[in-house]
Order: sequence, then C-alpha cells, then structure tokens
Amino acid sequence: MNEVFASPHLIVGLGNPGRSYVHTRHNVGFDCVELLARDLGIGLGRRERQARVGEGVWEGQRLLLALPQTYMNLSGLAVSALLRKHRVPLSNLLVVYDEMDLPLGAVRIRERGSAGGHHGMESIIASLGSQDFPRLRIGISRAGERGADVEYVLSRFTSGERAPAQEAIARAVAAIKTLLVEGIAAAMDRFNRRPDE
Repeated sequence: MNEVFASPHLIVGLGNPGRSYVHTRHNVGFDCVELLARDLGIGLGRRERQARVGEGVWEGQRLLLALPQTYMNLSGLAVSALLRKHRVPLSNLLVVYDEMDLPLGAVRIRERGSAGGHHGMESIIASLGSQDFPRLRIGISRAGERGADVEYVLSRFTSGERAPAQEAIARAVAAIKTLLVEGIAAAMDRFNRRPDE
C-alpha cells in the first residue's frame, strides 16, 4: 500500500460562482477541478474558508480540491485561508485557470511566474506574497475584437469551440494526475505541447 503523504496537495480551480457563469470561458478552472473530483470520487459539497471543498486520497496523495466562491478577483482570500488552515506548502499548491494568451485547447504547466494580467492570479499572488507556486493554464484564445475581453471571458464557448475546450479540460485533468504521481517536470514535458502534437 502506498504511504499517504503528510502534507496535502491543494488543487484550486478558478472561476465565478453562480448559474450565470457556469461553463463560461473564465470558469474552465472550475470545470477542470469538478471533472477531476468526479474522476477521483471526491465530493465538493463542503463549505470552508469561502470555498467549495472536497478531500480525498489518491495514489497515496492527500488531496484537497477547492473552488473559491469569492468571485474571481478575490480568489486569494479563499486560497490563502485554505493554505493556512491545512498547512499546505506553496510547492503543493496548484492553481488551474483560463488563459487568453494560449490557443484554444492548449494546456501549459509552470512552476512559478507572474499573473500575466489574470485578476484571479493577481489576487492569489497578492494574498500569498509570493508567485512561487505551480499553476496550470487552459487556453481559451483571445477575443476577436479589441477591448472586448471582459464580455469574451464571461461568454460561453461556441458550438464549434466546445469539443476542443472539453478535450483541453480532460487533458488538464490527465496532467494533474501525472503531476501528482510523477512530478511537475514529467507533467510539463508531456503536456506543454500544442493540442495537435
């Protein structure tokens, strides 16, 4: 039997709560962590530290899955509170979110870095006082029109975009599982590619 690690992994999907935001581009982080939770049989029904939370063990790893309910721009409040309560080291934090600067369907994992203009990540970095934590970005492409970014990220995928978006979310779940079992370097090597590679 695999040994269960002492420190849990906190996997956070970013998005906005509420029915009007379900399955919008800005909520692919939510969609990814919800799919991961279903795959691993972990419920997300508990409310804790301004987030929907679920806990479980998979492949010897203690997992804490979370969907902040603070709205995107205040995501750091929930993330920092959960880190403190569960004593999660920054290296065991993984934040999953949408990225307009990546093509639709692309998945990218990084060990650290700036927010890149993403307000949810800006909030987390400000709350933690550090940008030295892993993140997984899911490409949603940019709006076609200049200055239409807000409306774009809060809109749903078109019928032609749904399949590649769902494939990207499934690949992101596979990447998270690889990261947990084989480490972040292996996950980066395997999944930081164009969707058609």
